[in-house]
Amino acid sequence: MTHTARSEDLLAAYDRAPLDRRYWITFCLLAVGLALDFFDFIIVSYLVAVVGPQWHLTYGQGAAMLLSGGFGAIVGALAWGSFSDAWGRKNLLVVGTFICAAGSGAIALVPDGNWILFTVLRFVVGVGLAGCTTPITALIVELTPTRHRTFITGFLVVFASLGALIAALVAATLLGLLGWRGVAAVGVVPAVMGLLFLFFLPESARWLVAKGRFAEAQATVARTLGLPLDQVPLPSTLPASEPGHSLIELLAQPRLFWLTVITWMGVATAIYGVYLWGPTIIALLLKIPAAQAAHAFVYVTLGGILGKVLLSLLAQKIGRKRVGEIQGYVAAVGLVIAALCFPLTIGGFPVFILALVTTVFFLDGGASNLAPYIVEVYGVRLGARSAGLSQAANGVGKILGPLCLAVIAGADNTLSPQATADAVLPAFLFLGACALAAGLAFSFLGPETHGQPLVQGHEEHSVPPDGLKPAEGRS
Repeated sequence: MTHTARSEDLLAAYDRAPLDRRYWITFCLLAVGLALDFFDFIIVSYLVAVVGPQWHLTYGQGAAMLLSGGFGAIVGALAWGSFSDAWGRKNLLVVGTFICAAGSGAIALVPDGNWILFTVLRFVVGVGLAGCTTPITALIVELTPTRHRTFITGFLVVFASLGALIAALVAATLLGLLGWRGVAAVGVVPAVMGLLFLFFLPESARWLVAKGRFAEAQATVARTLGLPLDQVPLPSTLPASEPGHSLIELLAQPRLFWLTVITWMGVATAIYGVYLWGPTIIALLLKIPAAQAAHAFVYVTLGGILGKVLLSLLAQKIGRKRVGEIQGYVAAVGLVIAALCFPLTIGGFPVFILALVTTVFFLDGGASNLAPYIVEVYGVRLGARSAGLSQAANGVGKILGPLCLAVIAGADNTLSPQATADAVLPAFLFLGACALAAGLAFSFLGPETHGQPLVQGHEEHSVPPDGLKPAEGRS
């Protein structure tokens, strides 16, 4: 085979790679790393529940400890996106994992009562989490062959929910044995994944090609395909100019920028509004203690996890855009039904809970489709920055949801509004409008990416006419 070729020839050979042992080792590394990093992020809610009474914290102090991680994730997502497009997916993933583990583990050493240091370390954990999730999203999209990309990249998102489940199990089993400091110390475990990433994770060949590092890309593809180096095409034409790394470049395609912001903010505002108020409203509706309502809300949460798996499969069949529309529109209908039928029951079972299970199945489940979709529409050169923008918009939605619900409810406390029966209708209609906005953004701004090769540079995906399949065909 000739030693020189176009970059398209190299990537075409890479895209034909089978999903062999090498690929699944990489997938498992990313999946476990994602779960453990989200464990580090979520475990704080259980730690604060313990230290709050012990340290005699005010509500504002406890809220600062909880929310600082979210603010760190917003700042980190935007910064790490630029860094990852500049320096590589693997390098930033390794650094982000170590930062997340170090910040989480260091909380175990915080002196009693020092809530400010606790808050600062939580901010560090949020920054580290963004340093993991941002390059992971771009990397899995770029490593997966087109014919398998839609399902597999969505399925990876399920492991973020698994991290929340691990946090709950660790807190339930180890808090009594190890105390809150012992559980916090468990947060250093993801550092092991950082070492595994460093030694076993490949860099994205697509990113290497976009940077003009053709020899490294050739070597990566050769290892992936298990071929001698001289049998893999080596591109010879360098990029006309060094790719930029500024977030401003995302604005060069305003349609995609607003697609990202509207979908992520709409979905996050709606879903975290449901998670915030759902258990309280169930307790109000059924006249049961909050702890018992939390057990009922487990079914709602499981609906989101199941939705992530099944909607990933559905996207492989009908495309990402259609699943995004279904996510927004069905969730909007479910939230409106929850609002209008709040006091009603069917066979003694509350309609409200049924509506919430359905809503979360599509709304939270659709995140498995949305996360890789934004990377796909922007392409390799802007992939990590688009993932960072997604996570930043997601973080803003997490904060915006509680604030807006507080205003609607007329609550004095804008961080944890107390649900009342009178506030259910307007609050859930507002959440339904947020979900509807996400669906409309998919309809009017979103191109289809399923089955289409991942773009490298500024070129955009074309939107195929109705009834026609994308260039690569559907699986």
